[in-house]
This record gives sequence, C-alpha cells and structure tokens, in this order.
Amino acid sequence: MLKYAFDREGWKLIQVKNGEEGLACLEKDGADCVILDIMLPGMDGFKVLKKIRENEKTRNVPLIMCTARGEEADIITGLELGADDYVVKPYSPRILAARIRAGLRRKEIASAKEDGSLKEEKVLRAGNLILDIDKHNCFLGKTPLDLFATEFAILAHFMANPDIVFSRQKLITAIRGPDYPVTDRSVDVQILGLRKKLGKAGDLIETIRGVGYRFSIDPESTEPS
Repeated sequence: MLKYAFDREGWKLIQVKNGEEGLACLEKDGADCVILDIMLPGMDGFKVLKKIRENEKTRNVPLIMCTARGEEADIITGLELGADDYVVKPYSPRILAARIRAGLRRKEIASAKEDGSLKEEKVLRAGNLILDIDKHNCFLGKTPLDLFATEFAILAHFMANPDIVFSRQKLITAIRGPDYPVTDRSVDVQILGLRKKLGKAGDLIETIRGVGYRFSIDPESTEPS
C-alpha cells in the first residue's frame, strides 16, 4: 500500500525486515526520511530510534513512527526519543504522505538556515488561512480575524512549524522565552479561544493527548476555497 502511494509521489521506498538491517542500510546508503514501527523482530523500534539519533550521520534525518501502538506512554516515549511525528495505524496514506512532506520541508529549512540562504517568511499560508507577520493581520478567506497578541503569536508559531508536536511549555517558551510563568490551563484557554475564532479551520490545531498540540496540515482540509 505504501509503495503504491509513494510511487505516486515520485518517492523510492526501501523496505527492510528488522531494525538491525534498517540501521545498516541507513548507515550505508542514507535516506531522506525514515518510517519506523515499534514492534519489530529483535531490536524494537524505540531502540532503533535511539541509535539513529545517537549517530552523527543520521541524527537529523526526518523520522516518523508508524505503529499500531497508540497508547499515550508510547507516543510520549517516541517523541522524547527524537521522533519528528507519530502516526497510529490505521491511517490514510495521503495523511502519512503529508507528514513526510512536512518532515522534508523542515529538513530543507534547517539546511537553508545553516548555509545562510533562508529568507524569513513573513506571510504564512495554510489553505485559505493567511497570516501576515509584518502587518499583524490574519484572514480566513476574505474574512479578517480579530486575534489577541498571544493568539496571533501561537498561530504564527504553529503555521511556521506545521505537523510538529509542541508541549504546552515548549509552545510558551517559543513565543515568550524561557522561564515565562504560565500554567497548562492558561495555555489551553488560549488554544480554545483561538480555535473558536478560526471556525472550521480550528480543527487544524490538534490536541495530542498527554503531550500538547500540533498544527496539522491535512491535504484535503487545507485546499484553498
């Protein structure tokens, strides 16, 4: 199923039978993105993930956990060990492809930052949701949205970092700096207010139970209207 979906994207899928074989393949040939299950014969996916992130050659490769284990503890463990995303089976191949594209975009942006070729994006778009950082305005289609300063900052951070899961503390640190005094409840209130103002587009802000929030780019829901 994945091979067929990836062929349509123009991607080459290399399949391996276990973690040891995967690590050897990644060390020898490299990869633009890794899709990793947890329940593998021999070395489990968490151990494979840890070894990938400990290796200087592979530590920055975009990696998505793709597994039937959707328990809160498993998701938290995967993300804390360095997974860029966590997709629970069953899933839509189109959604997984969107997650992979987001991972590849983040890798390109990181590379551009390192070589100094990145120009900061001032206008952020997600379908018909448009946010202009310099002018400090936001539109849903042609309708202007009246966002408070914190709501605007949260949305800007989400749109600049699609498909990344942020804990409440990481979210506040990103927009207010470290050691900013805030409670989890106050963050939840800000997100609730932002979702209400976004209307249907508020569904793009996903709650990741026990972890935090993610601005999800759904290939269907973000089509311009």
